[in-house]
Amino acid sequence: MLTPVTALICALLCGGTAAALTRWMRRLVESDSRWLRSGLHVLLSAAGGVGATALATNWAELVAFAALAVACGLLIAIDLAVFRLPDVIVGPLYPILFAGLAVSAWLTDDWAGLGRAAAAAITLLGFYFVLALINPSGLGLGDVKLSGALGALLGWLGWPAVLAGTLAAFALNAVVALVLLASRRVTAKSGIAFGPAMILGAVLGAAYWVARSTALAG
Repeated sequence: MLTPVTALICALLCGGTAAALTRWMRRLVESDSRWLRSGLHVLLSAAGGVGATALATNWAELVAFAALAVACGLLIAIDLAVFRLPDVIVGPLYPILFAGLAVSAWLTDDWAGLGRAAAAAITLLGFYFVLALINPSGLGLGDVKLSGALGALLGWLGWPAVLAGTLAAFALNAVVALVLLASRRVTAKSGIAFGPAMILGAVLGAAYWVARSTALAG
C-alpha cells in the first residue's frame, strides 16, 4: 500500500496522534524529561506510519501497524526518560494487533500467518521471560511484555524476520552499551533502556524481510 499520498496521510495521522498524546504521556510517567519534551515520539511515530504503509497489504494490516507505530514512538521516549514501558500502552497492543491480523487473515485466507504470529509472540514472550529471570537487572517485565507484541508483527511476516529482529535488538543494545561505556556516560552497573533497541531491532527485522522477499521475487 506504499504510495506517496498514503504514506503522507499515515505519517501525518500517526505523528498527529502522538503529538496529541504528549501531555497524557508526561502525566502518565510523572516526568518532564527532555526526552518527553523533544518531540522525538512524534517524529518516530510519523516515521513508523510510513513504515506501516510500506508493510501493509490491506487496510486491516495498515490500522494495526499504524497503531503499533504510535505506541512504539511513545514507548521509546518513555523508556529513554524513565526506564519504563507502561502496561497501559503495551497491553492494548495485543488485542489491536491480533484483531487486525485476524481480519487480514480472513481477507487473504492467510490463517497460517495468523498462527505464525501467535507462535512467534509466545516464543519471544517465553524467551524474554527466561532472560528476565536470569538477569532481572538487565531486562524488566515491560521488556518481556513488549517482546510478544513485536513478535506478533515479525511472526506475521515470517520466521526469518523474527530471528533477524531479535538478533538485531541485542546487537544494537550491545553497541549502545559499548559506546556509552567508552564515553563514560554510564558505568558497568548502570541501567540501559532496552525497549528502544527491541523496537529498532524489530524495524530492522521487518526491513530484512522486505529485502529478502524482494530478492526472492526478483
